[in-house]
Amino acid sequence: MPKQKTHKGLAKRIKVTARGKVTHKRSGTGHLMSSKNAKRRRRLRSTATLKIEAQVKAIRTKLGH
Repeated sequence: MPKQKTHKGLAKRIKVTARGKVTHKRSGTGHLMSSKNAKRRRRLRSTATLKIEAQVKAIRTKLGH
């Protein structure tokens, strides 16, 4: 049986921590930032952790973890 390849597009967008949590950049930071208030922009700068276990499992499979 052949090896499973890493999904390179996904690997560039997310990171798996040492404990197996999946972190990602928040959406909504591409453009139109002037209409968002400072508190919202500050929050969007930080990374987020995926909470839905089904998504985490699917991502780990695609990355070969």
